[in-house]
Amino acid sequence: AVEGEDFPLVGGHGDPPLSPDGLTQAERLGARLSAEPIDAIYVSTLQRTAQTAAPLATRLGLTPQVEADLREVHLGEWEAGLFRQKVADGDPVALEMITQQRWDVIPGAEPAEAFSTRVRGAFDRIVGAHVDQRVVVVAHGGVIGEILAQVTSSRPWAFVGADNASVSHVIATPDHWVLRAFNDTAHLGHGLLAPGSA
Repeated sequence: AVEGEDFPLVGGHGDPPLSPDGLTQAERLGARLSAEPIDAIYVSTLQRTAQTAAPLATRLGLTPQVEADLREVHLGEWEAGLFRQKVADGDPVALEMITQQRWDVIPGAEPAEAFSTRVRGAFDRIVGAHVDQRVVVVAHGGVIGEILAQVTSSRPWAFVGADNASVSHVIATPDHWVLRAFNDTAHLGHGLLAPGSA
């Protein structure tokens, strides 16, 4: 977020493109995962996921599939970049949001139960369509946190805060999920990019 500059919106969601550092991180992610036997790539409706997936998709000759329910949690009145500014300023609503571990403390934000159900539906559809296959899902921080909280039956925000272009690894069958890795950033070269710059 840049103070005084709003993100473009798509369907009410902030839809900024990747920064130059983010594009570099996407290239490194693509290089890392391109040696894996990947059967499909999924992205959300927001451009930053497609841009992150593009280097890998090009290397593998795959066309990413769009799963609309992978889009980021809707932040209501705090969309278009205002969320990061409110958190950085220590806004009382932001502090309450963190205490309660609920996005819907923000006025007009997506209800927690609706977000959980939406993300679970997307994940179930992907898992069901790719039994015994390896799939890359390029998603958003809130979505990653929600999926991994469901995988591990943990507190709601136990996994919120994954680094941009990090890798988390889930083994999933239609009736059993296991978290194998969270927030792996070895491919990004620690110290080469400023934290949170993607």
